[in-house]
Amino acid sequence: MMVGWIFSAFRSRSAEVILTLYKSIVRPILEYCCLVWSPKEIRDIQALEAVQRTLTSKIHSMAGLNYWYRLERLGLMSFSRRRDGYCVIHVWKIYQKVIPNDVGLVWSENERLGDQLVSPRFRYWADRASSVSPLAIGPQLSRTNSLPRYPYSALIP
Repeated sequence: MMVGWIFSAFRSRSAEVILTLYKSIVRPILEYCCLVWSPKEIRDIQALEAVQRTLTSKIHSMAGLNYWYRLERLGLMSFSRRRDGYCVIHVWKIYQKVIPNDVGLVWSENERLGDQLVSPRFRYWADRASSVSPLAIGPQLSRTNSLPRYPYSALIP
C-alpha cells in the first residue's frame, strides 16, 4: 500500500529518491517488531520480500535485472538476512548481559572452544516442517555455534 502511494505521489524513479522514501517510510513499517512476530511461514516471508521486490523493479536503472542483483547494486539486503542479523545482535546482547535473557537461552562452557549456545529443540518445527522456511529457523551462527566478534558487522553485506 505504501509502495503504491510512493509511486503515485512522486514522479521520480531514480534510485536515490525511491530508496530514501523506502527506507524512511516503508521499511520501518515492515520491520516493526520483527524479532517478536518473526515470520516463519513461507508465504509470510514471501509477502515481505514481494514488497521489496516490487519496489526495486520499478526503479529505472534496475528494470529487467534479477532481484538479488538489484539488491546488491542498491546496497540492500533481503528481509530474511536483515532479520537474521537482528537475531544475532539480540543473542549477543543477551550473552553480554546488556538485556535480560527473556527467551531462556542456555550457554555451555568448553575449554577449547569457549562459551557456546546450546541450541533449543522445538517440537513446533517437526510438526510444521512442510510450511516453514529453513530461513525461519534462525541464523546459522557458525560451525562452532559461536557469535561473531563484532555482531554489527553481520548486517554489513
